[in-house]
Amino acid sequence: MKILIVYDSSSGNTEKMAHLISHGVMKEGVEAIIRKVDDANVDELLHVDGLILGSPVYYGLPSNKIKKFLDDSAKYHGNLEGKIGGAFVSSGGTHTGAETALIAILEALLIHGMIIQGSSSWNHYGAVSVGSPEDEKTRDTCIKQGQNIASLIKTLKTVKV
Repeated sequence: MKILIVYDSSSGNTEKMAHLISHGVMKEGVEAIIRKVDDANVDELLHVDGLILGSPVYYGLPSNKIKKFLDDSAKYHGNLEGKIGGAFVSSGGTHTGAETALIAILEALLIHGMIIQGSSSWNHYGAVSVGSPEDEKTRDTCIKQGQNIASLIKTLKTVKV
């Protein structure tokens, strides 16, 4: 079982989040493949069980590089159905559009037919960091998101239909 974590990061904050999320994935015994969006290839999507996308917030939206990755993934429309998806973002402050950026990413994953793991506690749509993810609550949220998505993949892989 493999999860591809693709992120864009100019300040290093989203990159730190990607590594925390991968830590949670690996705690569940699932392989985490981390790629900066510049080094990612949409062809990898066919060979993983899940995709978690991370982006800085720009005017309430994901970065243009993450958007391009999603646009390029359209060539596999219909082939990602049933895979697990998730998103995380970092922002420069509160009230800067983190939730709308998360939802923009999740909308694209839903259009692919992917299954999204939400949370009833902190950060319902995905992990959010204001600045660097240094505080314990943000770090724990990132790790927990990785664990939850990996656990969902494990559960769905073991269900006999």
